[in-house]
Amino acid sequence: MGLFSKKKIDKFVAPATGKLVHLEKVHDPVFSEKLMGDGFAIEPSSNEIVAPIDGTIGTVFPTKHALMITSKHGLEVMLHLGIDTVDLKGIPFEAFVKEGDVVSAGQKLMTMDLEKVKAAKKETSIMTVITNSDAVKEMGTFDEQNVQAGDPALEVNVN
Repeated sequence: MGLFSKKKIDKFVAPATGKLVHLEKVHDPVFSEKLMGDGFAIEPSSNEIVAPIDGTIGTVFPTKHALMITSKHGLEVMLHLGIDTVDLKGIPFEAFVKEGDVVSAGQKLMTMDLEKVKAAKKETSIMTVITNSDAVKEMGTFDEQNVQAGDPALEVNVN
């Protein structure tokens, strides 16, 4: 590494306005037990979803309840909108990006109609999860707090 080695840091922002919370608080064991990977969640109070990180859009799921973003340092990030929302067949979601698009942190990606999700008796939690945890050298920490979409949320030191 040497004297001039530079840390590779990926900076995440809140993908929605609401409350930034630890994944352990999410009411789905796949996320709360970090079976998909580590990250954070937002309990949203608005419908607009923004990019949590600079990167390239990978898969946008046909049901629009989730998408993948690859960061400039190679982190594979899943943005998952709501819990069990795959069952809603895309109805409460609108996507403004497609596979291959390059996005900047804070750029509008999607909308999620929170009222429609709640009416379907689903939770609206938004999970931002790093799915290739072997690429993570060190996870940052954060305090649970109210945030605006685009506010700093987490820094990750990448291998």
